[in-house]
Amino acid sequence: MRVTRPTPRDVVSGFVTGLFSIPEGMAYATVGGFAAPLGLWSGAVPTVIGSIFSRTVLMVTTLTSAIAFTAHSVLGDAGLDPGDLGAVATMTLMVGLWMALLGVLRLGSVMSFVSTAVMTGFTAGIAVQIVAGVVKDATGYVPEAHNTVGKLVEAVAHVGDWDLATVLVAGATVAVWAVLHLLPRLRKTATLLALVLVTVVVAVLGTGVERVSDIAAIPRSLPPFTLPDLGALPALATGSFAIALVALAQAAGIGAAVPNPDGTRTNVSKDFTAQGLANVAGGFFGALPTGGSLSRTGVATSGGAQTRWAGIFAGVWLIVLVLALGPLAGEIPMAVIGGLLLVIGGELIVGRWADIVLVFRTSWLSAAALVVTFVATTQLPLQQAIFLGAALSIVLFAVQSARRGRLVELVPTGAGDFTVADAPAVLPSGRTTVLHYVGSGFFAEVNRLEEEWPHTADARDAALVISLRGSAGIPSTTFLKSLDRLIDRWHEHGVEVVVCGVPDDLRRRFETGGVSDRLQDSVVGDAGGVLGSLREAYDLAERRRAAHSTAADPPAGSPPDRPTDTEPS
Repeated sequence: MRVTRPTPRDVVSGFVTGLFSIPEGMAYATVGGFAAPLGLWSGAVPTVIGSIFSRTVLMVTTLTSAIAFTAHSVLGDAGLDPGDLGAVATMTLMVGLWMALLGVLRLGSVMSFVSTAVMTGFTAGIAVQIVAGVVKDATGYVPEAHNTVGKLVEAVAHVGDWDLATVLVAGATVAVWAVLHLLPRLRKTATLLALVLVTVVVAVLGTGVERVSDIAAIPRSLPPFTLPDLGALPALATGSFAIALVALAQAAGIGAAVPNPDGTRTNVSKDFTAQGLANVAGGFFGALPTGGSLSRTGVATSGGAQTRWAGIFAGVWLIVLVLALGPLAGEIPMAVIGGLLLVIGGELIVGRWADIVLVFRTSWLSAAALVVTFVATTQLPLQQAIFLGAALSIVLFAVQSARRGRLVELVPTGAGDFTVADAPAVLPSGRTTVLHYVGSGFFAEVNRLEEEWPHTADARDAALVISLRGSAGIPSTTFLKSLDRLIDRWHEHGVEVVVCGVPDDLRRRFETGGVSDRLQDSVVGDAGGVLGSLREAYDLAERRRAAHSTAADPPAGSPPDRPTDTEPS
């Protein structure tokens, strides 16, 4: 980790980010069903620790809407109270330990198995959850339904029961944000400015709407030291892993979106470890689970962040601002937070709209995964939805891998080169045919292709070269068994077989799997270059075909023997 000196721009960026974390942190905690101060403390110690150790130096580690929703769902599914600080501390600590373990095991690549389609469906579902979760704050109506869609339907059906003052304040917040968002110079701070302006107007007019202080007091104090409830560990072990997956999946793309200003390379696994340490520390200081936040990172970079010190200052400034202005934050109307959360939900949909369109244009399988994940996110506990989404991603990967495999014929041009053609359905007689296997050796792919190899029952005076260069990369037992069966079939039909482009590791698997015994001296490695090994294998197959043909020719004047199915010697 490279340590650099802070710059004045880091101090300014940290101040803007810390100030922005006050409304957004409270909003996320509130919509997740937690006390507003927990959202504040989630942007303090975890942000500082995450910024110190992260390899993506500008990444800000803090609470996000998806994490807040998933955390509330996990606690509810475990039968624990979101207001129990010991249970919250245990959950945050467990999330950190899972993250750190994934980082130490260098499993950053595991996030590549959560597909864009699944994450898009999950994010869209979270957006709907956000909107449903702020029905009370934005309208004053308290729906009785527990289902996400049911809350929205019930709220619309009871529009006459909405509180006019609450609706006007929430609507004014959205309108002010929209106007400020149109101004390029104020776009990044539109959320913060809308909160301040509408709160001041409500206070001046004395509008009777619910305030943050009516739900929970925001003390002018440091983050509280909290001990975890170790008795809750068994109930939270699985759910905390789901939260870790949600957080890490959200953060995985930040390195690509926000490269390091000093040119150093990011490392997703090291970022996992950094976020894990942030949660382990945050669990003892009143924080909810946290992860890399693209929105908060965007605020930091737009504020001029240059080094990791920007994130460190963001956490420090947040503590300073709460100590100086804590009680004033309690005067923020809940309708203002409700309006801002409607904006956040809308931004999630708009930000993912291009991905939604792309998924539906890509394939029906990807579209199905998106829809299933979206429905699961709105109907099931979120930890179940993310596990279902991960399973769908793996299924999609397996299906796509199985479809990747194919056979092509490499036809010699006579000038020492080869051209590509479709593989023949029947192996031609009287010549050597070169087939290149394009694939990974994945078991589903192998089973699909086994019957697509050319039929050899009627082939006479034929030889076959199988090129495996760049293929069969997975050490698959299915691939070895399939090749065994194919070689036996080809030999039974009198076809000479040579395999080329075989790397050393695959050759060793041939030897341990018994394939080498069937091929004897007919395996050509890949050390001679692409064309070199292919020409060597082709020449070897031609010599063996000629030798086999000569041995099979009957003496002059004798009747020809009928072909047999015995294996050539």
